[in-house]
Amino acid sequence: MSVRRKIIIIGAAGRDFHIFNTLFRDKPEYEVIAFTAAQIPYITDRTYPKELSGKLYPKGIPIFDESSLPKLIQANTVDECIMAYSDVSYNDLGNKASIVNASGADFIISAPEKSMIRSKKPIISVCGVRTGVGKSQTSRYVSSLLKKMGLRVVVIRHPMPYGNLKDQITERFSKLSDLEKYKTTIEEREEYEPHIMNKTVVYAGVDYARILSEAENEADIIIWDGGNNDAPFYKSDILIVVADPLRAGNELTYYPGETLVRLADILIINKANSATKDEIEKVTSGLKSINSKAKVILADSIISVDNPASIKGKSALLVEDGPTITHGNMKFGAATVAAKTYGARNIITAKEYAIGSIKETFSKYPSLSKELPAMGYSSKQIRDLEATINAADCDVVISATPTNLRHIINVNKPIVQVSYELSPKSADFDNIIKNYLSKLKTEDK
Repeated sequence: MSVRRKIIIIGAAGRDFHIFNTLFRDKPEYEVIAFTAAQIPYITDRTYPKELSGKLYPKGIPIFDESSLPKLIQANTVDECIMAYSDVSYNDLGNKASIVNASGADFIISAPEKSMIRSKKPIISVCGVRTGVGKSQTSRYVSSLLKKMGLRVVVIRHPMPYGNLKDQITERFSKLSDLEKYKTTIEEREEYEPHIMNKTVVYAGVDYARILSEAENEADIIIWDGGNNDAPFYKSDILIVVADPLRAGNELTYYPGETLVRLADILIINKANSATKDEIEKVTSGLKSINSKAKVILADSIISVDNPASIKGKSALLVEDGPTITHGNMKFGAATVAAKTYGARNIITAKEYAIGSIKETFSKYPSLSKELPAMGYSSKQIRDLEATINAADCDVVISATPTNLRHIINVNKPIVQVSYELSPKSADFDNIIKNYLSKLKTEDK
């Protein structure tokens, strides 16, 4: 046998595993030395298990922190490092390439299509130019539209396997108790719980070929619900990409968001009701400059709360979706909009009450101050989140994390839950989906 080409996959517990499963597993010409991990806390010092790694890796594959990348390259004479995670600025992407090249290895970015799996069922994919643009509310809107047409809909969610990987190979969520069954983090609950409440089955896990096989058995059509600004793992019949005018310009400066814009069939500019005319025009111009063929749809993100009377005239602590205001760099979230809309007297500074790992999060992301990210990647982080909220001097908590925190933590003050739903500003979006399905039915005859 010729010498195996040595590989490190640079990831964040998602695309990295998918790249391995589809492009490297059971291929003797390659030796995957390690995965590295970043962006998500508590996902290093694990092993990609033998149950997933295949016969060439009977001991599994170690997962190290990305900071150890230069040493790993040099100690193992690594040939290639594969970039396999998302929502990275071009400046950071170039920095990673420089580190890898200076350490003696090639820096590789694989085209999304090379790892896409083809389905026997139609697939509509919903992705975004950044995390926090409104992918999930868009997926829910599409799901509801398809159900009204009498179709059996299953959602497959981008991976978030942050626990014991061999227990997370395939996961199926159809009821709230499944969230406990799979020991989900707050970040997982944020994505799965709204679909479950809408009576939509959700699949996730690690091995997306197996997941697809199971999902196909109970679906007429599958929705890929993307994570961060990553590309779909499946070949899409329609690719919907959501953009955010509140971060206008990011659609051209973040990896792989620009790639998705170029590939999109439909481009949705969400949050139009919270943006200025100039912001909408800037993001529209950016999108059209690289994809003039896609249909551009304007949409509002409609905010509602379950107890508006609890907000008016009160001092409020704002809790937001963690990834959106941390590595997503969003300046404010739905809780801020709700506080202003429903008349909060004042907003306290969450950073002043941060405890333990939550305090570390504020240190890591110094732009955070007023809003509290709903971090919950471990049981300790959930306890620290609970303690931070209990320590806060306020009348009410306005929570815009999509999961209901009342089910997870015990706090000494009332929680008002914020919801947000997509509302396209014209019938064009619905008509495109309906026309596609009509065409599909005609082709099937």
